Amino acid sequence: MANSPSSKKRARQIVRRTEVNKARRSRMRSFIRKVEEAIASGDQTAASEALRAAQPEIMRSVTKGVMHKNTASRKISRLAGRVKALAA
Repeated sequence: MANSPSSKKRARQIVRRTEVNKARRSRMRSFIRKVEEAIASGDQTAASEALRAAQPEIMRSVTKGVMHKNTASRKISRLAGRVKALAA
C-alpha cells in the first residue's frame, strides 16, 4: 500500500485514469463491433458506413494513449479488407 503522500496521490490518479481509459477502450470496441456486425450481415453499404465512423474513433484512442498506433492501423486495415471483400 502507498505510504508517502506523493505515492497516495499517484494511486488516486491511477484509479481515475483507469476509469477514463476503460471508457475510451469500450467506446472504441463498440465502433469495431458495429463494423463486424455489418460485415456478418453481409450489408456492404452499412459496413462501409460503420467503418467510416470507426476509423477516427480508433485513431482517437491512439492519441489518447489507449492503443499503439501500429495496432490501430492494423485493425483498421483488416476491417477495411473485410469490408472490401464484401463487394467482390
